[in-house]
Amino acid sequence: MGKRNLIIMWTANFFVAASATMVLPFLSIYIETFGDFSDAYVQRWSGFIFGITFLVAFVVAPFWGRFGDKFGRKKILIITGYGVALTIIAMSLVDSTAELFVLRALMGVVTGFIPTSMALISAQTAKHEAGKVLGTLQMGTVSGGLFGPVIGGLLADAFGFTYTFFITGIVIMAATTLVAFGINEFVREENEPAAEKKSMIEVIKWTISSPILLMVMILSFVVQTANFSIQPQLALYVGQLTEAENLAFLAGLAFSVTGLGNLVATRIWGIQGDRHGHDKIVMICLVLCALFFLPQAFAGSVSELIVLRFLFGIALGGIIPCATAYIRTKAPMDIQGEVLGYNQSFRFLGNVAGPAAGGAFAGSFGIASVFYLSTGLLLVMAVLFYIVYKKSG
Repeated sequence: MGKRNLIIMWTANFFVAASATMVLPFLSIYIETFGDFSDAYVQRWSGFIFGITFLVAFVVAPFWGRFGDKFGRKKILIITGYGVALTIIAMSLVDSTAELFVLRALMGVVTGFIPTSMALISAQTAKHEAGKVLGTLQMGTVSGGLFGPVIGGLLADAFGFTYTFFITGIVIMAATTLVAFGINEFVREENEPAAEKKSMIEVIKWTISSPILLMVMILSFVVQTANFSIQPQLALYVGQLTEAENLAFLAGLAFSVTGLGNLVATRIWGIQGDRHGHDKIVMICLVLCALFFLPQAFAGSVSELIVLRFLFGIALGGIIPCATAYIRTKAPMDIQGEVLGYNQSFRFLGNVAGPAAGGAFAGSFGIASVFYLSTGLLLVMAVLFYIVYKKSG
């Protein structure tokens, strides 16, 4: 039963995660179909429209986690899954930048599917194998984010923008229907003493009272900030390294290869976390992330950059499943979904802060400075995590 649930949620997470990134290849072109706009207008609103989903999700994610703990996670999966599908279908009908912006914001409101799926599978998983199982589930999310831009680009070329949104929405609706009829929700017996229901304020206070758990939340923010800091500048950086005509392809490859490394390694790191301690694996991965991120500033060719970004992706792959598994082992079952929601909120905030910080540093100090900034953030995070871990131990 648990294995079937994992397979279904892996599949559903793939399509939901893909829907969040599929607009990347053609978002600016889609905006241009609404009117005769300047390049500056299109670039500015492309950033706003892409980022608003994550900004709204940052605020809303803990509420979906709390609702899942209270009313059942399967119900939340169905609500958010159909919600994402309907907002994407509606995007095929818009004819203005403002309408698209509003729909992407609404998509952020219902972006509770993936953290809720993590909470559902986590509640059904024994603590001693949480890293392996959650790492496997994370592979679905990573795969979707990795192949989303490719799928979006292929669909847009083959069917046009309107049908791309419509087809994607229908597929997500089908995946949600599979969850509705295929998932059996149950909670693994943990022999935990019955606890009184906590308010959101009480859950926040409980989380803050655990320094290592709070550090995991900050870790999620810092890692996403560092990872996304270079994304807006990556195509420009690749252009500095080569004069090849297929610049767009090479930039896309440099962008996607990090996700590929993440995909390859995330389950393996999760297994190592189960064996040796999730906190130890997190520290190792943080240091490795910094070691593979800094040399990207000195890459002499696109091939060097791609190799380094792949290695960075491998190191990055251990952080999310081990951080999630750590929450699984520490948070009581009755508030686990909400705590995972807070962790997801910090990740969403990093998705917004990373490109903003990277753009500001690149504009002021050059693109190489973004690599220095992110490396410094990762190393400082590793030191702070180690200090808190030692004090908590």
